[in-house]
Amino acid sequence: MIRSRILVGLALSLALGIASPAFAEMMKFTATLDGAQQNPPVTTEGKGTADISYDTDTKTLSWTVEYSGLSGDATAGHFHGPAAKGENAGVAVPFESPASPIKGSAVLTEAQAADLVAGKYYVNIHTAANKGGEIRGQVEKAM
Repeated sequence: MIRSRILVGLALSLALGIASPAFAEMMKFTATLDGAQQNPPVTTEGKGTADISYDTDTKTLSWTVEYSGLSGDATAGHFHGPAAKGENAGVAVPFESPASPIKGSAVLTEAQAADLVAGKYYVNIHTAANKGGEIRGQVEKAM
């Protein structure tokens, strides 16, 4: 009797575990962009913000980037990484269009997701006058 109750309990627990959705988490990140964070720094009036979310279940990164005060039209924009604050890295996730506000999403690899969560991504907006980037902001977990 006790043994059958234990088996029924285990079977029920297993069934519920299989039927339950994974414990996905929606992580929030932000970035404040300016020319001082460029490497080397750029003196401009440009500034911006990025609101970023990451769904751990679907591995989807979503963003809205807004900026103003650039020396000219943005020619490109991307997430770069992996890099610590002040270091440079290659493009990790490009933006489809650099016009503000920039909205988009992409599915990350496991390595990209690990770099994002570790704070090793930055947002960079480029212009014709500043081909290496005019404003930049390190991606950090939102408080």
